[in-house]
Amino acid sequence: MPATLTAFDPALSRGAHNAINVCLRLRPAERFTLVTDRACAEIAAALVAEVEKIGAPYEVFILEDFAPRPHRDMPQPILDALARSQVSIYACLTHPGELRTRMQMMDVINPCHLRHGHMVNINKQIMLEGMCADFVEIDRLSQKLIEKCRRAQRVTCRTAAGTAFVAELSPTLNWVKTAGLITEAKWGNLPGGEIFTSPFNSNGRFVVDGVVGDYLCQKCGDIGATPLTIDIKDNRIAALSCANKELLAEFDQYVHTDENSDRVGEFAIGTNLACTHIIGHILQDEKLPGIHIAFGHPYSEHTGQTWKSTTHIDCVGRFFDIWLDDEQVMAKGKFLI
Repeated sequence: MPATLTAFDPALSRGAHNAINVCLRLRPAERFTLVTDRACAEIAAALVAEVEKIGAPYEVFILEDFAPRPHRDMPQPILDALARSQVSIYACLTHPGELRTRMQMMDVINPCHLRHGHMVNINKQIMLEGMCADFVEIDRLSQKLIEKCRRAQRVTCRTAAGTAFVAELSPTLNWVKTAGLITEAKWGNLPGGEIFTSPFNSNGRFVVDGVVGDYLCQKCGDIGATPLTIDIKDNRIAALSCANKELLAEFDQYVHTDENSDRVGEFAIGTNLACTHIIGHILQDEKLPGIHIAFGHPYSEHTGQTWKSTTHIDCVGRFFDIWLDDEQVMAKGKFLI
């Protein structure tokens, strides 16, 4: 193990144990690959300690060892290691322009059917909160909810902040559960706790008074004081407004990267009951019970959507009321099921 990964706070052990033993269920005969960076070295060390208890062979890669960041391409030795592994974790902070490298990683993980935990922008707070959840219970709730969603034709969501948004669903587009118990069928974010689909269509206003994703989350954190208002018509952004003009400009540029960057690609419901408040980090905040949507890539390989994008940016709100057709399933951020 690299020297930079040797010391860590024992308080991280519970979340690391959950990741390796509960969520990924690593076995001694399986090969494990960890992709990390210098910013996440302490968390990486806690994860490696759990792998060593199991006795599985492993490799650790630190991104900065290959070249200064941001990287345009994922280093080939990492892709090669993933291709010979059964279980993997990506635990790194994001840098602008590196979504491409993560997509290259998924181009190996998906066809090889790795059990992969995606821990983008993981930090100590998330390890002590969202990663300490009861993932068996979260999976039970998520399964109950996804069964209802698969029967619904539309989802209506509203908030006191001004969200009034309707997603139309199609039986030809799959709902996917990533509740933390990761299988070979679908990699998942850790901490887990969401179900998602790609909407057939959507319309209305979505007020982002939680966080926005990718590198803007690390830069802006909790945007509750200066919400981003997004008007959506026929599944595309029709108008944007925000008091934070720098955020507005960067978000607007991001969602005009390619022809589908401004298109609603993901519609998701967070289900991690250990997440009780916005912390300013998309990895945990998108698991907060409520709605988040994402513009850009619709995870077409899992949802069955017919288009793609080179970008993907999540948008999280607070305190939702949610209806599946005419059944209310959430009131002010609390599940009613």
